[in-house]
Amino acid sequence: MPPVKPMLAKSMARIPPGMQYEAKWDGFRAIVHRDGDEVEIGSRTGKTLTRYFPELVTALKENLPARCVVDGEIVIVQGGRLDFDRLTERIHPAASRVKLLAETTPAAFVAFDLLALGDEALLDTPLAERRTTLAQALSTSRPPVHLAPATTDPALAQEWFERFEGAGLDGVVAKPLDLPYRPDARIMFKIKHERTADVVLAGFRFHKSGPIVGSLLLGLHDAHGVLQHVGVCAAFPMKRRAELIEELEPLRMPDPEEHPWASWAEESAHESARLPGAQSRWTGKKDLSWVPLRPERVIEVKYDHMEGDRFRHTAQFRRWRPDRLPESCTYGQLEEVVRYDLAEVLGPPPATTG
Repeated sequence: MPPVKPMLAKSMARIPPGMQYEAKWDGFRAIVHRDGDEVEIGSRTGKTLTRYFPELVTALKENLPARCVVDGEIVIVQGGRLDFDRLTERIHPAASRVKLLAETTPAAFVAFDLLALGDEALLDTPLAERRTTLAQALSTSRPPVHLAPATTDPALAQEWFERFEGAGLDGVVAKPLDLPYRPDARIMFKIKHERTADVVLAGFRFHKSGPIVGSLLLGLHDAHGVLQHVGVCAAFPMKRRAELIEELEPLRMPDPEEHPWASWAEESAHESARLPGAQSRWTGKKDLSWVPLRPERVIEVKYDHMEGDRFRHTAQFRRWRPDRLPESCTYGQLEEVVRYDLAEVLGPPPATTG
């Protein structure tokens, strides 16, 4: 019965041998419960996503077994690749907007695990058996419901890791073949792309616990020399957060109006530039205010991949770069990823018979 939290993965630097490998999808993780005409789509946190994806409810009824619990990912495909920004737009409070977006930017569901089928719970069944049963259960499924590709060949997994990023995928997930399903346990493995970039430090937010640094705000210059907000880095020990307050004090600006992002609080300004602090349905009433710093210092950060013109996930601090000028921190330094059509990842739908 819902809610059920999904099984999770911990990071590894390399693809391990002797496992089942799948692409790591960049969407909304979802546990789908179906019992006849009843469909419930649960998020990673256990909250319901059902009302936001009415087109998926219909598709899941048409493609899943009559009674089952399936683990997978909700994604949106635009231009042959995953589009996470379009996906986040789907979480909207207005029913009319939900209906419109379901028609204009429909979602897909990629299934990769099976927790129950009919009256049988499969949590203690080894992964290899669950995968076989899932493939049989979805043998006639059609888009927008897909069976995630999987392999036990580490060489093919490495090829996927190198090629699929161009379709917006996030790396590779490795699962031991005898692995039972354990909700909310971090017992799978994820191998993600890691790159570095030199970015401008342009501000910080306070930590929720008090007057110490919570996150550093990062920027890159675009082709016109405008400093664009590209993300944050935030993983610091508490002692280091306190030290950063003192280190950054000389950079605090007495007149924030002179900062390149001075217009961050104006909603209209976000339409023409990427600025920090834009309210969203995810943050709700969360305080998004920040402390502007003179954009004079450069940081090297580690990141996995870009979503458009920003870091998809929180970047990790590597080191200060006193040898770099802020003006030299541009988008041009970022590695270009060869585009790859997502249809090549999922493959063609099964042929009809009869």
